[in-house]
Amino acid sequence: MTRSIPTDPMVQRLIREARSATLSRRNVLTGAGIGAAALSLAACSTGGAAPGPSAAVDKSSTDKSIKWDNWALYLDEAKDAKNHPTLDAFEKQSGIAVKYDVAVDDNNTYYGKVKDQLALGQDIGADLVCLTDWMVSRLIKLGYVQNFDLSKIPNAKNLTPSLQKVDFDPGRKKSLPWQGGFAGICWNKDKVPGGLKSVNDLWDKSLKGRVGVLSEMRDTIGLIMAQAGVDISSKWADAKFDNAIDVFRKQVSDGQIRNIKGNAYTEDLKSEDTLAAICWSGDITALNTENATKNADAADKWQFAIPEAGGSLWNDNFIIPIGSPKKSDSEELINYYYQPEVAAQVAAWVNYITPVVGAKEAMQAIDPGLADNQLIFPDEKTLASVKVFRTLTGAEESKFGAAFQAVLLGS
Repeated sequence: MTRSIPTDPMVQRLIREARSATLSRRNVLTGAGIGAAALSLAACSTGGAAPGPSAAVDKSSTDKSIKWDNWALYLDEAKDAKNHPTLDAFEKQSGIAVKYDVAVDDNNTYYGKVKDQLALGQDIGADLVCLTDWMVSRLIKLGYVQNFDLSKIPNAKNLTPSLQKVDFDPGRKKSLPWQGGFAGICWNKDKVPGGLKSVNDLWDKSLKGRVGVLSEMRDTIGLIMAQAGVDISSKWADAKFDNAIDVFRKQVSDGQIRNIKGNAYTEDLKSEDTLAAICWSGDITALNTENATKNADAADKWQFAIPEAGGSLWNDNFIIPIGSPKKSDSEELINYYYQPEVAAQVAAWVNYITPVVGAKEAMQAIDPGLADNQLIFPDEKTLASVKVFRTLTGAEESKFGAAFQAVLLGS
């Protein structure tokens, strides 16, 4: 479905800039919503912290229910995929009813859906949302999230030391990590028996039209930059980013890349519309696990790897939107998931990096083999092979985001 171009003058200007920056033939791709992408760019130029709207009045004492928006394959599931054991236990223990919704496909499209309500301080229909560091940074700058009462989240003391100090949220007063992970490469082992070692392997002619990449700019362009020898965590020059965009544009224009999507990329892997991709680490384990329930002989269909030149490292974080009237109930849920035993149970299913100290020891009682899994508890050697995409200024986010969207919009 083609979305109409927003009437906002700033958004229209950004779209014009994006189109003029593209040299390739028109090639509209699936997966990236033009409207949401353009709307997200309009917010990128925000400079310092904004005063923002006022937080909603907390009604947790009289209404014991919350809604939690999250990404797909990101919470433990029962075998029938209809229940979440840890969440069921929380509801029974707390008396708080939780509606869990897989509502986040990527950061930009989610933001595009809720930004107007956030700006007005209205309830977006979610009391807890898990979004990536850079988007959380934006929301904090705009004043769109509530301050935690950390006295109600005593288990926050279990946050791993390396994540306690972040530039976008000093003191962790507005955000706490949910899970972390790697962006790397993956492939269908039956269709690509030789495997992949680098991002450049995705450009092999044998894969033309069967390659997917993520609509998260920092992951896709970050890996292309790393392939070129750029330390994405450092202060690199604009030209380094531009070079990566040129590579990206060429692979799209030539038809090598077929799909650019958020979490929906997993559906393309399952349908074999995509045979190799830039992807997120835990998703591949979850896909293999899901596949095993249908066919025990196909329990290892896809393979994930950190490229030889390096991958990227990210974290998704709990935030409470400014208009949520369920702040205390939400804090109780966050506190629950910061128990090491609960964090280990989630990690055993999602296979992402848990931020909770003590979860590795708790994992020994669940599955000792997972305690050494590098996708959940990476050691120093693994961590040395990945970098965090550095925090961008407002001007950089606007410029680089427009360049990335230009490839999606076409010329």
